[in-house]
Amino acid sequence: MSELGHILVVDDDVEVCTMVEEYLTGQGYRVTVSHDGGGMRQVLGRNKIDLVILDLVLPGEDGLELAQSLRRDSTIPIVMLTGRGDPVDRIVGLEMGADDYLAKPFHLRELLARVKSVLRRSAMAASAKGAGAHQQARFAGWRFDILSRELASPTGDEVTLTSGEFDLLVAFVTNANQVLSRDRLLDITRDREAGPFDRTIDVQVGRLRRKLGDDPQMPQLIKTVRGGGYVFSPPVEFD
Repeated sequence: MSELGHILVVDDDVEVCTMVEEYLTGQGYRVTVSHDGGGMRQVLGRNKIDLVILDLVLPGEDGLELAQSLRRDSTIPIVMLTGRGDPVDRIVGLEMGADDYLAKPFHLRELLARVKSVLRRSAMAASAKGAGAHQQARFAGWRFDILSRELASPTGDEVTLTSGEFDLLVAFVTNANQVLSRDRLLDITRDREAGPFDRTIDVQVGRLRRKLGDDPQMPQLIKTVRGGGYVFSPPVEFD
């Protein structure tokens, strides 16, 4: 088995699947292909998958439904493929739990870069979890164990974070009370530059606010700085 990871490609376009499978296999990854949600679940039930490349438009359950289902059951990273580069598709895909997106048609080298970036963030979190050390941040009654990637609410309930949400919260707690621009947050969490209409960070912030119970109309934890970005306002203490 490849040491680089096992990738599941879910797309009903056989030509795209073949192209992606051949390219990523040549780059050292193990690749499995399925063409619908049923096939995806069968593969997931039989294999340890490190990343799912998921097309938006599929027969039966679409990619958004499958991403939401996958996110409920696991933290496997998801790269969503969206047709025509529609910003609405991208935003909804991120809302459903995708870690990154790529518009069709795409260059294989760009897909590889996204795969590497998402897998790298996932591997860093997994490595930290097994390291045995515990660097914990405490804010507003919340406890965030950065190394084990565990977030506990003030009532003790565990809250699951996607890779993107985890990276974003790390950026906030380690830069508390500092204004972080959208470009800076995008650079920290996604290893790429923002386009002029890229709302990735806004979507991720919205999702993170909901998980922290932070009212988006009057946020107390993650505040919007008009024309500047965001600031994490509560005092943060580290153990």
